[in-house]
Amino acid sequence: MTDPARTDFETLTKDAARACDLDRKHVFHSWLAQDNRSQMVVTKAEGSYIWDENDAKLLDFTSQLVFTNLGHQHPRIVRAIQEQAGVLATVAPGYVNGTRSEAARLIASHTPEGLDRIFFTNGGADANEHAIRMARLHTGRPKVLSRYRSYHGGTQLTVNVTGDWRRWANDQASQGVVHFFGPYSYRSAFAATTEAEESRRALEHLERVIELEGPHTIAAIILESVPGTAGIMVPPPGYLRGVRELCDRYGIVYIADEVMAGFGRTGKWFAVEHGPIVPDLLTFAKGVNSGYVPLGGVAISDPIHRTFATTVYPGGLTYSGHPLGCAAAVAAIGAMEDDRVVEHAEALGKEVFGPGLARLAERHPWIGEVRGVGAFWAVELVADPATREPLDAATIARITAACRSGGLLPMINANRIHLVPPLTVTAAEVTTALEILDRALSAVSGS
Repeated sequence: MTDPARTDFETLTKDAARACDLDRKHVFHSWLAQDNRSQMVVTKAEGSYIWDENDAKLLDFTSQLVFTNLGHQHPRIVRAIQEQAGVLATVAPGYVNGTRSEAARLIASHTPEGLDRIFFTNGGADANEHAIRMARLHTGRPKVLSRYRSYHGGTQLTVNVTGDWRRWANDQASQGVVHFFGPYSYRSAFAATTEAEESRRALEHLERVIELEGPHTIAAIILESVPGTAGIMVPPPGYLRGVRELCDRYGIVYIADEVMAGFGRTGKWFAVEHGPIVPDLLTFAKGVNSGYVPLGGVAISDPIHRTFATTVYPGGLTYSGHPLGCAAAVAAIGAMEDDRVVEHAEALGKEVFGPGLARLAERHPWIGEVRGVGAFWAVELVADPATREPLDAATIARITAACRSGGLLPMINANRIHLVPPLTVTAAEVTTALEILDRALSAVSGS
């Protein structure tokens, strides 16, 4: 008699092998050398978990690319997409659509006061692209300032605004971008010894850059409110307020990039609330609808909106405010409100992640620093706690493999492990993930 479980596994294995074969033949991947790559197949997902090609169940502490804020296959979002598709699957952006209007209302109900107009995009990169365009047209100035250790997108402009290594191959020095050092206390560029000193010196440095570049040439400063891919470096107290004051002093537009940090990731609806500050433009994507359908946007202040009140804004997108994406946003925001997801993320940070990672840091010399807020955490691994030399890539790979064999999928960037699960993850699931990480570190280090 045929064993159904064996048959299902054989089918799964066969389907995964076919997917990999077709992927190698036809799919061109981002941020990878195309030959000799070895990638995991995701076969299904639910809640905080995904399943791989071996039918192994893994806690997804990547939230994919930090966007499944409400977890996988959330029934309310799935149902909203299905229902919208049955009524109006698509519509051009020039028409008024009730779902888009409601999505804009809901987003504006949570953005900082005064950011009431929403321009919809397809994702975070084009949100930042349009925010910079708006700032340049509003001010009549060409330059944009952004920090090193940042990521703002993959378009030609936004990859140049990005501060990390991905900029280098694309940088023809033609995008009008100037970079500066932001606060990063663990590896301070300012020889600071306290958070207050780091904040003050970082702001002094930024003001010198503004003065030397010429304030009259600078349209905008764009900042991730909490840098994500670059290392989840929570700004020290006073830093965001200080940047806001510099922008006000020199007539510069403050663009808050909340693509990754927004919609509850830091335990606030938007990370600028930790400042607290109100930017001139705020960009979002990812968590607005948990990435179920591509959607992003720019929340616009009244002064910048007035610039285009009687002047045409020279920009647009075919799928701006796509009804399926907006339906998913309406459902996601409703679920976040009803289930108090943002408050849950805040509690996870204070009561589970913070204390649990602190205990791990005491146990493992390879942990140089743990840092984060809400459900947004990084573990920086070092070979030597005294010199802070980053742990080598081969050892990081062994730790990652040990985590995966234990049932945890972490996000890896350089010498850091990022722990960024869905905001709906339970305290018990977080505890399990930290236990798996603990065992992985012990197994690889021999401690």
